[in-house]
Amino acid sequence: MVTAGRIDGESSPQVAAGQIVRPRTIDRNSKPWSAMSHPRLPGNEPNSCSATEPDFSAFEAFMRRARIEDCELVPWGSNYTFAVLLSDPAEDHPEALAIYKPVAGEIPLWDFPPETLYRREYAAYSLSQRLGWHFIPPTVIRDGPHGPGTMQQYIEAEEEDHYFAFRDDCRDELARIAAFDIIANNADRKAGHALRDAEDGRIWGIDHGLTFNIEPKLRTVIWDFQLEPVPGHIRADIRRVANDAELARELGKHLSPHEIRAFQMRATSFVRQGVYPPLTSRRSIPWGW
Repeated sequence: MVTAGRIDGESSPQVAAGQIVRPRTIDRNSKPWSAMSHPRLPGNEPNSCSATEPDFSAFEAFMRRARIEDCELVPWGSNYTFAVLLSDPAEDHPEALAIYKPVAGEIPLWDFPPETLYRREYAAYSLSQRLGWHFIPPTVIRDGPHGPGTMQQYIEAEEEDHYFAFRDDCRDELARIAAFDIIANNADRKAGHALRDAEDGRIWGIDHGLTFNIEPKLRTVIWDFQLEPVPGHIRADIRRVANDAELARELGKHLSPHEIRAFQMRATSFVRQGVYPPLTSRRSIPWGW
């Protein structure tokens, strides 16, 4: 069990970047990391679906410089995913948990280029930040015990709380996530990929590795808004980023030129049409939703 940087009954030495360790497996039922406190990002208010826009930059900087004190396998994902305990060598930030997804743990897919899922995850975070929607937890690319990959702040979600539990209470937040999935071409918005924060009730979206394909891939459980008008503020935000040169340069570090152009065309078309698309096929709902 992870408590303050130690596995109960074992010593837990620091893990240097690039060092390969034999991962311990997390018990899905016990969720041992839930015993830790999770620092709330500035701006979050308790018991609301949304909050004032937080500044993620401090947590990003912390994750980039942090020491990895412990690394445990999270066994219920398609790819190799690890829960890591982070400490701050500068002693400016309390210990915190993060989710680490190394490129070495990505399972090859026939419809996505190999070794690109972690970059798509980070590209999705960049887009969310540029939109000003801030529903994806702070995310960075850095080295770790199993090589480079994404590292994302761990969110302690309410027990058994997922999209179907709060779909009627948080429509404004879900309308943004639904629009995001359309323009990012998200192929994997399962119910469990939308979470309500156990501390403040904020709605988060996670697992964005299957995004930005050039072929139509939208698969989501969020079809509540089909054929409804897209709210004006959402259209305005998407219009602003559709041909944002600075965003395109940032995405260009992680996506191909064709993928960036396809994103821009989707965003422009979505704004022009002004309505959410309808559900037309069972293939538009992810497997294992």
